[in-house]
Amino acid sequence: QVQLVESGGGSVQAGGSLTLSCAASTNVYNSGVIAWFRQAPGNEREAVARIRANDGATFYADSVKGRFTILRENAKKTVSLQMSSLKPEDTATYYCASATLAYAWSRRDFNYWGQGTQVTVSS
Repeated sequence: QVQLVESGGGSVQAGGSLTLSCAASTNVYNSGVIAWFRQAPGNEREAVARIRANDGATFYADSVKGRFTILRENAKKTVSLQMSSLKPEDTATYYCASATLAYAWSRRDFNYWGQGTQVTVSS
């Protein structure tokens, strides 16, 4: 029962905040890491945040560090991405993904993906 489902996307003004959620099946939620990626048209899909299942350790891309927070809600088996101080360059389709490798970061490391949710930040 492999499943990842994103929600929470929408349109916000620059400087605003938005929280994305990724609901995961049990086996996926308890795997090595769950990460959030984003991809804008014409750009590569890039990882923005990662959280490890066994200890909650996090890692962030420099572009979002200090503005985004990734967290796990164990009871609900969700991984959220709290975004603040949003910029137009944050506009992208956001995906959650799961990997067994504890230090997974590259797209090819991840085996399971959600369908994506749109985030648009207007200036």
